[in-house]
Amino acid sequence: METLLYVLLIIVSVSLITVVLLQAGRSAGLSGAISGGAEQLMGKQKARGIEAFLVRATVVLSVLFFLLTILLAYFL
Repeated sequence: METLLYVLLIIVSVSLITVVLLQAGRSAGLSGAISGGAEQLMGKQKARGIEAFLVRATVVLSVLFFLLTILLAYFL
């Protein structure tokens, strides 16, 4: 049981790091330039949809991270 929780925690942690790094920062330096080009290519709705998906994925993965961490602390 503990091994399964550890494996799930590692998968969720790596996924959470990836999703956070994919999001545009507040300053939107280089990533803003890239997403600006993507907005012209795919339209503003597409870029907004991708950003909304990344925000939702961040929330879901962070909740899973905290739940798995609490479960592991409980079993140890």
